[in-house]
Amino acid sequence: MIISRTPFRISFFGGGTDYPVYYQENGGSVLATAINRYCYINLRYLPPFFEHVHRIVYRKTEMVNEINQIKHSSVRECLRYMNIQKGVEIHHDGDLPARSGLGSSSSFTVGLLNALFALKGGLVSKENLAEAAIHVEQEIIRENVGSQDQTMAAFGGLNIVRFNSQREKHLQVQPLCLNSKRLEEFQNHLMLFFTGIARTASDVAGEQIKKTPEKKHELDEMYSMVDEAADILSNGRDIKDFGLLLHESWQIKRSLTDRISNSTIDEIYEKAIDAGVIGGKILGAGGGGFTLFFVEPDRQAKVKDALGLLHVPFKFDFVGSRIIFYEPMPVE
Repeated sequence: MIISRTPFRISFFGGGTDYPVYYQENGGSVLATAINRYCYINLRYLPPFFEHVHRIVYRKTEMVNEINQIKHSSVRECLRYMNIQKGVEIHHDGDLPARSGLGSSSSFTVGLLNALFALKGGLVSKENLAEAAIHVEQEIIRENVGSQDQTMAAFGGLNIVRFNSQREKHLQVQPLCLNSKRLEEFQNHLMLFFTGIARTASDVAGEQIKKTPEKKHELDEMYSMVDEAADILSNGRDIKDFGLLLHESWQIKRSLTDRISNSTIDEIYEKAIDAGVIGGKILGAGGGGFTLFFVEPDRQAKVKDALGLLHVPFKFDFVGSRIIFYEPMPVE
């Protein structure tokens, strides 16, 4: 039995510049963090005593005899990518719901690949794990996803991730090194709420990808905000400036397509601002899921009361995807 634990992520700035359609021409970067809410994958070779060869348990249960019969696209293609020849059993559990804007799909892919590498007795670097997940999602499944979710899930931490057009130097992960006092101050200004709206990120992202050429100016602005936000945090500037920049970025992001925001999200955001929020954004592709707000600590109780939404406390995760249990069971 092998169990992998892989964090979800929160993206602050630069989302949209991590799509290949943008960064292959312009470069790209994001400022993001992994959080201590996780995707767990339990994996083992399935003993040959059952009528089925593979058993996959997530929100559905699949029991099949051939890999090509598996409906879960990430499971099917990860097993093919890793050339798994024996029957396996896979169980997925998550701390937070899917389709939520926290990179849950990529956390699943990263966690499954990490467990499969371990199952085959191999070690994989964080960079190679991220690259493998990007390859599976973008080039095999052909999902409308960027490259930040897989990278943050694999590496963990509070990072600037830069995406380059040269394939051999595709990913550069630069940890944002804050002292413990500044890090605590930053974390204490962040609030995460669930809007209650589930959506399929690939659909929303697909619309944004199509409009990338005509929205280059807006994406260039969002790109430039990454280093500005990092400078605010690293150089002791007023922490409120981070929230103001977040607000500015959200106004640009919501203009990229009409599917990123909607009347419900706009109402939530307006209530939050009225209650004392400095800035915020819908996480991920948009359209629903989780919303992040930057709020001074003494105003957070008022914000919770005003919104009446599920509040999810969190801290940053600095480990990334890891194998938390390993006990091999040989199969003849």
